[in-house]
Amino acid sequence: MPRILIEPIGEEIDCGDDETILDASFRQGYSLVHGCREGQCSACKCYLLDGDVSLKTYSSFALSESEEDQGYTLLCRAMPDDDEVTVELLHYDPENYRAEHAIRDGRATVESVREFTHDISEVVLRVEEPVDFDFAPGHYVDLHVPGSDERRSFSMANLPGDGRIALIIKRYPGGRISGMLEEGSLTAGVALGFTGPYGTFRLRDNDRPVLMVAGGSGMAPQLALLRQMATEGMTRPVRFFYGARTQADLFLLDDIAALGAQLPDFRFTPVLSDEGEGFVHDAVGHFLDTGEIDTDVEAYLCGPPPMVDAATELLVDGRGLDPTQVHFDKFTTSVAAGDQEATT
Repeated sequence: MPRILIEPIGEEIDCGDDETILDASFRQGYSLVHGCREGQCSACKCYLLDGDVSLKTYSSFALSESEEDQGYTLLCRAMPDDDEVTVELLHYDPENYRAEHAIRDGRATVESVREFTHDISEVVLRVEEPVDFDFAPGHYVDLHVPGSDERRSFSMANLPGDGRIALIIKRYPGGRISGMLEEGSLTAGVALGFTGPYGTFRLRDNDRPVLMVAGGSGMAPQLALLRQMATEGMTRPVRFFYGARTQADLFLLDDIAALGAQLPDFRFTPVLSDEGEGFVHDAVGHFLDTGEIDTDVEAYLCGPPPMVDAATELLVDGRGLDPTQVHFDKFTTSVAAGDQEATT
């Protein structure tokens, strides 16, 4: 069985013949930086130091041909061809690369469905098993598509502890899960399988101001973090920017206001592109220019890849923020056999 050496953390794992390096790391209790796990978001991009790998299907937006020629690869797509392979992580947390919660299969029942906007819904699941299923704010789960082997990933918007999983889902006609919402077949009482929790998006414990930027269903993990901040009585300044097209695309404003009221220095700013307010990352740049808070922030970005990339470029290249202080979850689109669906 191939052995994988992971640098610079100096850990070694084995990898099955039918496993990607990322899946092998999950099996052995690691939670390396990752995102979509489908070769679309680039979060798990790393450098191949030694040995050869074959890549499962991936998007050139996540790994270009020139990058592959230079020796870069994707942990979620890479399957070792040699008995010994060494990779170097580009993004990693030296204190938190071990999985906090075991990734397990489970069963749940839909408890409720709410429509927030013309294309965003909330689905709350009641976990049937495992009875001790747990997760951390910022995590996500794979929902099993009924009647197939396919899965779709969605982030939790709630806090753990009550046996429920609250998901915010952007609806796409024909989507394998979101399409069930469109056609009315995903309703209270429907049984669903799931696997998880996944993800490395989490709140960092330090004294820096918190900058949150989201768009679309990227609201979900941000809400989970905001609920964590309120529950823990965090005192740091928090600024939350949410990008949408129009006022009709905003949702859960009362919940956000109630959570913000529990924090001593919080402000929520919606940015409506179709109403002349520009893009959300531009609004973030204008805000940082005001000097209202220390620009040495801890940034949390969730939403479509173009939004996340633009905000990252603004913060890192434009403002000199340390890349280790930018944490993101790109909500990519799954495309298979005519299926289009936004997933974490």
